[in-house]
Amino acid sequence: MKVCTAADPNYASMGLKCDEYPFASTYEGSVQSIYEPSKPKNNFSALAINGTENGAGGTQLAKYYANNRIIDGPSDEFYVVIVP
Repeated sequence: MKVCTAADPNYASMGLKCDEYPFASTYEGSVQSIYEPSKPKNNFSALAINGTENGAGGTQLAKYYANNRIIDGPSDEFYVVIVP
């Protein structure tokens, strides 16, 4: 889903990538309505951010999933705390 184009359709040419929260790799946020049709569409936040930082964040998230044995499925829940 290319939701970041609404803010600036040329964001990719500036080295930015679209970042979303809740993570698209979870069953919440940008894909939740696909798995739960009763849930609202576009129930997430998105922002074009530095592409290198976004990639590093994705790598860390994948490591978190692997290290904590988070499996692909809506029943394997976890809670994210964001600290400054």
